[in-house]
Amino acid sequence: MTTQANSAGVRRRLVSTLMTTLMAACALFAVAVLLVILGYIAARGVGAISLEFLTSAPMPVGEGGGIGNGIVGTLMLIALSSVIGLPLGVAVGVYLAEFGSNRFGHAVRFVADTLTGVPSIVVGVFVYTVIVIRTGHFSALAGGVALAIIMIPIVARTTEEMIRLVPTSLREGALALGAPQWRVTTGVVLPAAAPGIATGAMLAVARVSGETAPLLFTALNYRFFSRDIFQPVASLTVQIYNYAISPYDEWHSLAWAATLVLMSLILVINVAVRLLTRKRF
Repeated sequence: MTTQANSAGVRRRLVSTLMTTLMAACALFAVAVLLVILGYIAARGVGAISLEFLTSAPMPVGEGGGIGNGIVGTLMLIALSSVIGLPLGVAVGVYLAEFGSNRFGHAVRFVADTLTGVPSIVVGVFVYTVIVIRTGHFSALAGGVALAIIMIPIVARTTEEMIRLVPTSLREGALALGAPQWRVTTGVVLPAAAPGIATGAMLAVARVSGETAPLLFTALNYRFFSRDIFQPVASLTVQIYNYAISPYDEWHSLAWAATLVLMSLILVINVAVRLLTRKRF
């Protein structure tokens, strides 16, 4: 019996070591692929980046130009979609986690899961029909609404899962002290789940920051600087698309540089949210 137990223990350790090594190899492979992609984009795009490129609007071929209007437009679209999508997504997630065990909650959860898999171009066509056609023109607001629709289910499902991870003892302790349910949710549960919710918000922002198709139907594109949310605005993704499909090598270089700027912008937003969340919670 002792020999069999020792043999079984050795087999378990070997299997555990093998699986740990396999998972580490898969993780290293994923990180290596990501680094290769990032490095290739950086190598192709860093040569075209300059102060003029970051602050000026697009110009005809051979005259330089840049993506300053696209940076401003992208920040506007991200801000609009975040203002609309993040509060709604968090609210839906809180409802699903705290009160969503009924039939209506199951229906909302199903709709959120379905929206997560809907192609973004479908969302763009929907917002084009509902907002753009009714208002008679493209606008940054329409683009922000389209991106918010994409953002809401991601934030909702992430918020729900993060709230479910909060220990039940925290809720019971607050309720035992006489706090009402809404106060327990807002004052105890949400602060405890805030880092995870922030991670979900960052994932949603990163997702919508790289969307192009819905913006072609909503915000369109604008060659000049615009800060009016009721008028078309430029965006980095659409400018990258326009530069990439052009037959000019100069614009291809601008596309790589704009891609590098977009990735850097997303990285800065993610790091800022991480730092703010860590300091507060």
